[in-house]
Amino acid sequence: MAKTLELIFTTTAGKDVTLTVDEPRADVTDAELFAGMQAIITHNVFEVEGSSLGTVKGARIVERNIVEYEV
Repeated sequence: MAKTLELIFTTTAGKDVTLTVDEPRADVTDAELFAGMQAIITHNVFEVEGSSLGTVKGARIVERNIVEYEV
């Protein structure tokens, strides 16, 4: 089962932006995620359509199952 960590931010222009990370650690904590996301904002690492990331909106793990068929 593939897992992806989605880090959701809101830009200073009010647009939601999602950064994805494949195969996150299973034991990552809320505090670690928040600290990491705040560091991304503080260091102005990304810019989307001319706007900086402004606030943390949320984070989640998405699990995906793939079933392949022999056709």
